[in-house]
Amino acid sequence: MKILTLETTCDETAAAVVTDKLEVLSSVVASQDDLHQRFGGVVPEIASRAHVERILPVIDEALRLANTTLGELDAVAVANTPGLAGSLLVGLAAAKTIALVADIPLLAVNHLQAHIYACRIASGEDVFPCVGLIVSGGHSSLYRCDSAVDFHLLGGTIDDAAGEAFDKVASMLGLGYPGGPAIQNAAADGDARAVDFPRPFLRDEDRLGFSFSGLKTSVRYHLADPGARDIDVSSLSRRQICDIAASFQEAVVDCLVGKAELALRQTGLRILCVGGGVAANSRFRERLEQSAAANGFRLFIPPLPLCTDNAVMGAIAVERFKAGKYESLDLDVLPGLVR
Repeated sequence: MKILTLETTCDETAAAVVTDKLEVLSSVVASQDDLHQRFGGVVPEIASRAHVERILPVIDEALRLANTTLGELDAVAVANTPGLAGSLLVGLAAAKTIALVADIPLLAVNHLQAHIYACRIASGEDVFPCVGLIVSGGHSSLYRCDSAVDFHLLGGTIDDAAGEAFDKVASMLGLGYPGGPAIQNAAADGDARAVDFPRPFLRDEDRLGFSFSGLKTSVRYHLADPGARDIDVSSLSRRQICDIAASFQEAVVDCLVGKAELALRQTGLRILCVGGGVAANSRFRERLEQSAAANGFRLFIPPLPLCTDNAVMGAIAVERFKAGKYESLDLDVLPGLVR
């Protein structure tokens, strides 16, 4: 059985062909980083227009690499929630067209559930039930995952996502976009103890939540007076910038790891699965591994290509295909965070 999976939730146009045994026959991802770089973040209108231009070439390439034709597909799957409305609509329109023309089932994919399912794909093991931690540019959330498609929200950010904070702090420091890799690279040469930035909610044992807006503001006030309209880091040395980057990164990682440990204690589960673009951060991965060794839980993190947005993780659709959970052509996008 072969399924074509599509991913257009944000600013990556991706397609993959997978089998019911979770074999990856092809994976193609077209990045938009160059389009959004000068804005320091994703511009939804630019993202959706780029998807329109790239979706068909990406699908064609995925089918070519898999040595597969539309007539050989058994189903088409598409991420329809959550994400940017315009971006989601491009992927959904393409998937509906293929389902209609090829006369094959249409399958819906929850983007967040797919990020956790990437751990299942990469490990080849049944990772459920588990605590799922999704950390990306748009999401910082903890879930109790009783199965691949049965998620219960334990807690999430009340304001900014961790990835968004990385982008904005990188912009403040003049490190460029995307912010995650830029902060990580600078932090490698910095002292994580140089600046004592706040760790919101970290010591609150009753709250499984995150808040990165105040941390982001703390970095800004470290760089400029509260009343200043602009930030000028030209007077800072490279070492000072690296120290700030490392201190900020450590504060974010402390919050993420601390709350993941709390979620495991509260649920009694002994497996932690982590997904999303921020899961590619080397310091975050290192601290998670240290925590797993110290606290005796099993940790699953996908390899780097499966952390950032991709269509391979859309193989979660295999679960829905086997259960006969097909969608009609009335399927719509759900841009907001579905809980």
